Amino acid sequence: MSDATATDVIIIGMGPAGETVGGLLAEAGLHVTGIEGSLVGGECPYWGCVPSKMMIRAADLLAEARRVSDLAGSSTVTSDWAPVAKRIRDQATDNWDDTVAVDRFVNKGGHFVRGYGEITGPGVVTVDGQVFEASKGIVIATGTLAAVPPIPGLADTPFWTNHDIIEAKELPDSLVVLGGGPIGMELAQVMRRFGVQVSIVEALDRLLPVYEPEAGEVLADVFASEGISVHTGQPAAAVEYENERFTVRLGDGTQVQGDKLLVAAGRRTFLKELGVATVGIDDSSRFLSVDGHQRVTDGVWAVGDIAGGGLFTHLAVRQGTVAADDILGRDVEPLNLDALPAVTFTDPEAGTVGLTEAVARERGLNVAVAAKQVGHTARGWLHSTGNEGVIKLVADVDRGVLVGATSVGPVGGEVLGLLTLAVHAETPIVALRSMIYAYPTFHKGIEDTLNELDL
Repeated sequence: MSDATATDVIIIGMGPAGETVGGLLAEAGLHVTGIEGSLVGGECPYWGCVPSKMMIRAADLLAEARRVSDLAGSSTVTSDWAPVAKRIRDQATDNWDDTVAVDRFVNKGGHFVRGYGEITGPGVVTVDGQVFEASKGIVIATGTLAAVPPIPGLADTPFWTNHDIIEAKELPDSLVVLGGGPIGMELAQVMRRFGVQVSIVEALDRLLPVYEPEAGEVLADVFASEGISVHTGQPAAAVEYENERFTVRLGDGTQVQGDKLLVAAGRRTFLKELGVATVGIDDSSRFLSVDGHQRVTDGVWAVGDIAGGGLFTHLAVRQGTVAADDILGRDVEPLNLDALPAVTFTDPEAGTVGLTEAVARERGLNVAVAAKQVGHTARGWLHSTGNEGVIKLVADVDRGVLVGATSVGPVGGEVLGLLTLAVHAETPIVALRSMIYAYPTFHKGIEDTLNELDL
């Protein structure tokens, strides 16, 4: 196109995935045009993993201080949200300014365009009337935003999303959370530990519904002990907002009320708005279908949330490196998601990798499982208060390897590391049993659980 700006690769969306692939390609000498209408860096540093984990760190300190009287004397703890809000602005988000991130990309040789890109033809992207044409292709890395479920009355209320709660300088007296997945659960526990009355509404029959049932059971008990009201198996039927107060009506007639309402009921994508149909891609799907090299179709790659493998920064960055290698013509192994780890940073942390027991059985595997309560391990007993958790292993008996694992506990995400390696490398269970596990550590609970597997 004669009026188009020529480039080698166009990146639409500069979150962790787009920034990764764009930076790698620019450093390799390609002319890369990165397009972003919001903030370079995406959800993770501004409204996702980074500021939320700062909130969690602060909330966990409060909880641990409150446990002093159980083991070490006495303590008086007064919560204060002000230093948390200040730290988020000063250290995590630069007050939601992405200048540093833009400069990082540009200094690698990238060319940055502020705006929302739309694919308007093969290799062609239009941003606010400006047309760019890529000789090698387009990488779609547009991520997700909070989905708003079609609950009667909800859309007309001033509900919160994760953006609003992360940006809050003051906390409400009470909060209703729609969604018992990772985002809703992490933020609900933070709010409760800072003195907010919290209720969670989850339409499915348990918390963390994509995890093993044991994980949701542990956390439901912990949340109840902390004074969080949990409503599972009852979808929200209607939402009302009157006199600055929300009322959520459940299917069974129960009413749940709060000063604020946090919607944490999944994420949404924007395929129609992206114009993917102009290059032959179905825009009615929620996610883009990719191969092991992140290819969607000729000249189009997808990385990050939009690629549908999982909504995780660690996966997005890995997908970015895979796509960059493919664009550069490097012969590398396709990405394998069989050992994709995920951690929900509640207290206790809940980590999972590979297949759950139910999925493994659905796939026809000859399955053996074992579970061990963390409180019944040596380190769990020593830890005492705050020692809730479970380690669950899912084994393929025929191959003698782990195909899935769950680690819930005080450092459940860290214990998951060894389990992720075992699933990824298909380490024989006999080899895992022959290892020497340091005593008394939380990860020694893996050995205890392995010894209960009936192979």
